[in-house]
Amino acid sequence: MRQLSAVDTQFLNFETSTNVANIGGLAILAGRLTRADLLSLLARRLHLAAPLRRRLVSVPFGLDHPYWTEEGRIDLDYHVREIALPEPGTDDQLGEQVARLHARLLDRRRPLWEMYLVHGLAGGRTALYMKVHHAAIDGVTGAGVLAALLDTSPEPAEAAMAPDEEPEERIDMQEMIVRGVANVVLNPANTVRFLVNAVPHLDEIPVLSQLPGAGTVSQITRDLANRLSGGAAVPAMPRMAVPRTPFSGRITGHRRFAFVALPLEDVKQVKNAFGVTVNDVVMTVCAGALRQWLLKHDALPDQPLVAGVPFSLRTPGDEDEGNQVTMMITTLATQIADPVERLFAVRDAMELIKDRSSLAPARWIQEVSDMMPSALTGLAARAAFNLLAGTAGPINVVISNVPGPQLPLYVSGARLLAYHPVSVISDVSGGLNITAFSYDGSLDVGVIACREMVPDVWIVTDYLREALSELKLLIEQE
Repeated sequence: MRQLSAVDTQFLNFETSTNVANIGGLAILAGRLTRADLLSLLARRLHLAAPLRRRLVSVPFGLDHPYWTEEGRIDLDYHVREIALPEPGTDDQLGEQVARLHARLLDRRRPLWEMYLVHGLAGGRTALYMKVHHAAIDGVTGAGVLAALLDTSPEPAEAAMAPDEEPEERIDMQEMIVRGVANVVLNPANTVRFLVNAVPHLDEIPVLSQLPGAGTVSQITRDLANRLSGGAAVPAMPRMAVPRTPFSGRITGHRRFAFVALPLEDVKQVKNAFGVTVNDVVMTVCAGALRQWLLKHDALPDQPLVAGVPFSLRTPGDEDEGNQVTMMITTLATQIADPVERLFAVRDAMELIKDRSSLAPARWIQEVSDMMPSALTGLAARAAFNLLAGTAGPINVVISNVPGPQLPLYVSGARLLAYHPVSVISDVSGGLNITAFSYDGSLDVGVIACREMVPDVWIVTDYLREALSELKLLIEQE
């Protein structure tokens, strides 16, 4: 058995009927794929995807974080489902179906994943949608799960046989309680460690960064630490006022999902022409699309939107299967009308958080999670969400860009045409999330939103396409 980390547990604790912590992906495949093919593939390769073989075991009285236990036999008939779209099988219909599926909570009595084979897409295509609880995977481990099911040629490779292993040692309830009590006793040390490690980074922690004097306290503490250690100076974060938008506040349990494939070559042309990074271009394209959507709804703030940008904390050789992520905050320059000026403003803001991360990686999510006794984390998470739901929130939107393989991949012989991420929205992070995944010459984007806040989510994907075209046109005119 393996115990969940404090961060893993937080993804369980914040979940309610409306705040759902599923992450997943929508794969568009050429041709047909049968459920029998999929079941056969999973039967052969499930041993390569550890997160799909585990279920939760709770500690009595919530004294400690839960454990993962290996499920002896996975009921694939339960986890793998098959549905079909009515004619004509449009992308809009597919997005609506994915939105409904993604909003449903997973059954915590079973391994925390479901897979849906979707037939009836226009053009003879098939879709494969899969969701996994965020407590089980982050972006890196999720990529590992995906890789276990994919091949680099139409002919499926022979999977390595499952190793003959001794059964995992199972911890009994009495031992769980003893460990939980010991962790409660040791928790004050975690609180002290949080105060020591987090104070220099108060200006990058959502909510705390908005407190009067947070930036000054952070800067003084960092300067003192740098003088004592002789380390490089960590640049200060600007104070970011979070404007209220139509997608701020308490979300509902309903979702909208839209997706679009953008030419990665166009992104790279913009990158090369202006001397920026691919991620800078992606962030700027998202900023341009959000600006247009807010203008359409007569809701564009005078100040820039504030985005949460997930970063992986994994280092080479880090094989920890738990969540190893943090969230950095940055401005999006949505108040700037000129697209080139907006691009450079986004680049400058992104360079600042990259410089800070390279000098002192932000681990505030881990530190805040470790600080609180496990028995109180669920109550604290829900209380924090209730408190922040009535405000503009600590950020306006989450934007993530995940690099992927630049070669064709296959699922049981069916070619993968596109892979669109389907991520998380919440009362705290805002009712809109834009996640991009680069694959085989394409930037595949998934936009998930609260249905009541952003009912016209497909317009956002139109604006993403237009924002990239606008930047490319400026290059061609020079």
